[in-house]
Amino acid sequence: MSAPISKNSARSRSDWGEITGFDGADKLLSAWGRGLTPDPWLTVSEWADRHRWLSSRASAEPGRYRTERTPYMRGIMDALSPGDPAQRIVFQKAAQVGATEAGNNWIGFVMHHAPGPMLAVQPTVELAKRNSRQRIDPLIEESPALKERVRPARARDSGNTQLSKDFPGGVLVLTGANSAVGLRSMPARYVFLDEIDAYPASADEEGDPVGLAEARSLTFAHRRKVFLVSTPTIRGVSRIEREFDASDQRRFFVPCPHCGEMQWLKFERLRWEQGQPETASYHCEACESAIEEHHKAAMLAAGEWRATAAARDPRTVGFHLSALYSPPGWKSWADIARDKEAAKGSDEAERVFRNTVLGETWVETGDAPDWQRLAERRESWPAGTVPEKGLFLTAGADVQKDRIEVDVWAWGRGLESWLIDHVVIEGGPGDPTCWQRLTDLLGRNWRHEGGAELGLARLAIDTGYETSAVYAWARANGFAQVAPVKGAEGFNRAAPVSGPTFVDVTAGGKRLRRGARLWTVAVSTFKAETYRFLRLPRPTPEDLEEGATFAPGSIHLPHWADSEWIRQLVAEQLVTVRNRRGFAKFEWQKIRERNEALDCRIYARAAAWIAGADRWGEASWADLEDQLGVPVGEAPPAGRIGRPERPPQTTRPSDWLGRRKGWL
Repeated sequence: MSAPISKNSARSRSDWGEITGFDGADKLLSAWGRGLTPDPWLTVSEWADRHRWLSSRASAEPGRYRTERTPYMRGIMDALSPGDPAQRIVFQKAAQVGATEAGNNWIGFVMHHAPGPMLAVQPTVELAKRNSRQRIDPLIEESPALKERVRPARARDSGNTQLSKDFPGGVLVLTGANSAVGLRSMPARYVFLDEIDAYPASADEEGDPVGLAEARSLTFAHRRKVFLVSTPTIRGVSRIEREFDASDQRRFFVPCPHCGEMQWLKFERLRWEQGQPETASYHCEACESAIEEHHKAAMLAAGEWRATAAARDPRTVGFHLSALYSPPGWKSWADIARDKEAAKGSDEAERVFRNTVLGETWVETGDAPDWQRLAERRESWPAGTVPEKGLFLTAGADVQKDRIEVDVWAWGRGLESWLIDHVVIEGGPGDPTCWQRLTDLLGRNWRHEGGAELGLARLAIDTGYETSAVYAWARANGFAQVAPVKGAEGFNRAAPVSGPTFVDVTAGGKRLRRGARLWTVAVSTFKAETYRFLRLPRPTPEDLEEGATFAPGSIHLPHWADSEWIRQLVAEQLVTVRNRRGFAKFEWQKIRERNEALDCRIYARAAAWIAGADRWGEASWADLEDQLGVPVGEAPPAGRIGRPERPPQTTRPSDWLGRRKGWL
């Protein structure tokens, strides 16, 4: 029997190398020693600079991550490091400031440097799956330090699935705020709550998703870290604003390149020549000197976070950042000025600008305008006649038990609008004659002040009552002109109208492979917009004679609109209500029983949105104006869009608003 190999002689070291496959035992011992050496202690930002690589799949600037590109993120990331005493880190932000990559850096740091159970929550499970594919998988694959710790998903029992990533000493679980099961799946030392203002009010009726998720971390006491991130939404109901207000409210102070005064950037100090956003520059609050875009990089590099309030809980720190801080090459000050000018005249665009560019909440004004004042401002034009600036028509239909009420509205540039007709069709959804009269209304024309005739571009009809009968009628008349709609409460929606979705029922309740096309309408958004439009200041008769015009969005009411109809138009108000857990939300409540005029207005407004009026360019509006010069009888009714040329009378019209059934 041969003697055992000793590691102490040259011969034995050579034999040891042959057995192990190394050139020599020294290399093996060196590798073994390196394995026992702990990783150097790093903060999250230091870890990102050393180990993070950005994939071209997930970043517009692939390559090694550099914190110096977004210096303001250093303080936020380092607050997430174990050495910082903060337990709850709140980040109220604009879009395009690098928050997503900072959150991913924290995930990578935990996997590599401070392992433990981690919960990452998106607004929905579907978004969590998308985030896993588009963000987390590239994070792991492109960073060698992480790739060696997370086994490939293709390997058997790898622990790497779409919503779960195992790594030595911990696990990352991804879920949606709409899943109570996912939120209570495990204790978590680390909790990453992304875009919390888009979370539902309750997760599967089990309570606030933020509270459910944070409860997962309580067992870790002082070792826990909770990161709450979001672009804000509506004042009073925004989760991220509530959390930021309770924090120490840190702002990123940067020096003026001219006088050195430290200050945090405010939108009101960004100035430019009207109509020339490319002239935008920032003006120092101390010396009033103009600061140009090329100064921004040096200002950011010299910036620092400073608390501006006393936190209610010293374990909570808060950060706020607007797009004014976006680094060079991302969103410039000229871009911000351009966005602001483009948003003028649109309530929805102004809200998006405030939320996504300034990182601030939008204030909804929901007090009902005084109906008597509206009555005093009525104007004179005949019922059924379209005033000069009206360019196309939509209608909103509200289905009641014994009748269908329809209001026809004309729309002009800037979404200026006029009430044209109010129709009450007696009989209700159980009467075939009632539906036939509604069908006849689709084929009716209204005379324009200039002599042309306008047909209905779209008619939006509520599906909340006798749903199957409404679907059946809409299906019979075609969805080119009819839009079944369903109201949805809440303000935190990406668009005021979404869809269409196919609903597969018939009047008899039978399933269809492809059913009616249903649009979902954020009625809260359009109600707030309507009230804002009703409050717009109006030029005096003297001003009009001198060439003044009405503001975009102005609502014109005719002299024949009676007091009952006007009362119905302002029959609701926006109030703040709190649930049993104390969380606030906005809710529209009736201040009188009947509100059909308001409902019909909202549906007609939704029909204008569906027709595309919110997104038309100059060419579309000019084309509508051109159609009004066509003599009666020489062409189909005005109100068409997207026509390359005016077709001869014998030619089938191109796609346009207000088709007749014979052309379908």
